[in-house]
Formats: sequence, structure tokens, C-alpha cells
Amino acid sequence: MTDLYQSQRAMRNMRRAAMQRGVVAILDIGSSKIACLVLRFDGPERRRDADGVGSMAGQSQFRIIGAATTRSRGVRFGEVHVMNETERAIRTAVQAAQKMANVRVDHVIASFSGAEPRSYGLAGEIELQDSVVTEQDVARVLAACDMPDIGHGREVLHAQPVNFALDHRSGLGDPRGQIGNRLACDMHLLSIDATVVQNLFYCIKRCDLELAGIASSAYVSGISSLVEDEQELGAACIDMGGGSTGISIFIKKHMIYADAVRMGGDHITSDISKGLQVPMAVAERIKTKHGGVHATSMDDREMIEMGGDSGDWEKDRRQVSRTELIGIMRPRVEEILEEVRARLDVAGFDHLPSQQIVLTGGASQIPGLDGLAARILGQRVRLGRPLRIQGLPQAVTGPAFSGAVGLCLFATHPQDEWWDFDIPAEKYPARSLKRAFKWFKDNW
Repeated sequence: MTDLYQSQRAMRNMRRAAMQRGVVAILDIGSSKIACLVLRFDGPERRRDADGVGSMAGQSQFRIIGAATTRSRGVRFGEVHVMNETERAIRTAVQAAQKMANVRVDHVIASFSGAEPRSYGLAGEIELQDSVVTEQDVARVLAACDMPDIGHGREVLHAQPVNFALDHRSGLGDPRGQIGNRLACDMHLLSIDATVVQNLFYCIKRCDLELAGIASSAYVSGISSLVEDEQELGAACIDMGGGSTGISIFIKKHMIYADAVRMGGDHITSDISKGLQVPMAVAERIKTKHGGVHATSMDDREMIEMGGDSGDWEKDRRQVSRTELIGIMRPRVEEILEEVRARLDVAGFDHLPSQQIVLTGGASQIPGLDGLAARILGQRVRLGRPLRIQGLPQAVTGPAFSGAVGLCLFATHPQDEWWDFDIPAEKYPARSLKRAFKWFKDNW
């Protein structure tokens, strides 16, 4: 527990130092692609680190001066699977982005989607010694939160205060400087499989890079794809990647739940490959060019040439109707969405004042997906792409880059986390654990 606590604190300090030097790289490690963006800071952010328990709504002063993506290798379900292949892919992406930016980068902030995330809602409260809330009081109330038993071999990835209450006033973003007697806090804690993170640490070290921060892909995709109102009133971001589908729920500008389904676009491609007996590369091409989830009578007549390369001309000239292709794709897409629905139900998504759902990620681009998702997940569904950064290179504006763009926002405006406060070391109580949404129902 304290190991990651210490390393998270060390990473936060490293991030601060990198920003003062003016350059940091963003690395989004996915199952189908690895994206690297190089950020240059100018303006106030470089002179002083933004403080305050707050959200990332503010636009920080940075420019993207380098961007590169490479096909992911050695990554499965968003986790490092074959170390040296992933290392090669990361090196390729980072070198290409550095070349474009014309600078050398030592520090990277990375996001990843696997590691079996689990969400907890924690609560704590204290009596104030003095009537004005200080930084130390915030540290004490965070330390008073009931620490759940997250299980053997798991570590805390995010531990964020999401709501403060002072006496009878709830819904405070930052209580510091306010007057009262009792301070209460609700915290969202996200735990992950420790070995996955250790593999990632090790892989980035092998690339001669320093890790200055890590984040969950589901979280950063939500930061970049949900508009301000959605983050405030309540919304879920469904990030459909290649190897997994991330889920994050936001309210009052904070993430209060995250999860992942170990299925994504690659599984759809694999189904096409098996169903039509074509290589994965051909299946991927057919999926992106002709794929869909709704068949009409016209699709019976639309024939798709399946150019193969077996050398057997008759076999390579096969055709398949678009209806048949949709018949292969739809069941898997439905399965992914049903699984997402089940996770949202567990999270208590129905209790939010607004039940907006935003689909993003590379696999969200299948035609007709939003309509199918509205049927399975609930009426309010829209397709999202990354927002909130001026001057994004054209190549990284698509929904497949929600995670990478969100990671830029996370890097420059990190929300306060547990390790940003000097919490007394002896304070790791293991008491009762409250349900993630109990405080939410009481407070809003």
C-alpha cells in the first residue's frame, strides 16, 4: 500500500519538475495502437504548479509539438503481454514523436486500460481543531476515510476526494479557508492488479524513460470526451478500444466509478476472421470499410470482395454480402454493450440525475453503433470525440485519441489525490467500507 503511495508521490514531484523544464511526453498504451504526444508548456503553468482540489476543466497553457502512433505489439487486454515487443513499439512511437517535436524527452505520463480496475467509495469525517479548514485538516479527513481491504496483489491507482461537507453544507469542491466544526469527505478509490503496473513500469524503464505519472484510460477518456455539463450533472464514458472497453462515471466534475470489460474491436475483427475464414488483416480492412450493425434489404445485394493472398485465384476472389458481415459483427457488439450495461447497473448509474452516455474510442466508429447502444444502454447516447484542446494536430482528433488527449489534460491539471497531502503515516485504518453511491444519494 505505502509502496505505491510513495511512488505516486515521487511521480507527482517528477511531473512538476518536467513541467518546469517545459517538456513532457504522453503515452497511451493500448492493445491496437500506442500513441505518443509531446507537450511543451508555456505560460503560468510553467512558473507555478496549479493548486486546489479541483477538476481539470481549465485549459492549461501547453502546445502539442509532436505526435506519433504505431501499431501496438505485445499488448493484450490493455496489458503488457510480451515485454520486448511492447518495448519496441513504445520506442518507435516515442522516437517518431521526438523527431517531429525536435526535442528529447525524458519523462512520460502513461495511461493503460487493463489491470482489472475496481472502484470503492470511501467516507471519513473529523472534528476541526480550529474553526477554519486548513491543508492539514484536509489531510486528516482523507486519512480518516475507511480504507477497504483491496485484496492481495492489488494497488491503488487513483484516490481522489470527490466531495467535501462542512457541517451541513455538502457538495463542496474545496473546503480550505471555510469556517465550520465538522469536516467530512467522500473519496473515490480505484484499485488495480499490481503486476500489470509493475510490468508497465519495467517496460518504460527499459525504454530509458522516467515515468512521471500513470492514469486509467477510462478516466482520461472521460476527461476529454464529456462536455462540462455532462461531467457536472452525471454521465458515463464508454471507451471502446481494441482489446478492452473502459467505463467511467462522472458527476460534479469528478470520476466516481470506473471499470473495464475485457472485450473490444479486436474481438469483432477476430469473429470476422473466423466467420469468413480470412486473415486478421483482411478482416480488419473489411470491418473498417464495410462494417455495421444494422442490415437493410440493400445490404443483401451489396457484395464485398474479399481479396486474399493465398495464391489460389478462385479462393481469393470470394464475395460475401454485407448482410452476412453484419450478421457476424452484431452479436459481438451486442455482447460488449450488454456487459457494459451490467457494469453500469452494479455502479448504480440509474440513480444519477442525468444518464447521458458518451461512446468513444476507436471501436465506437462502427456505423449504427449509437442506435444499437441507445437500445441496450438507455436512450441518451451520443458519439464523443476529444474536446478541449486548441491546436490539436488533425491526425489525433478522432475518437480513437480520447485517451491520449485526456491524458494531456490530466498531465497539466491533475485533480488532487490522496498523495498530494501529507497524510500521517500511521493512518491507514481498515474499517467498514461504504457503498460507492451511498454518499451520492445522501448528498445530491
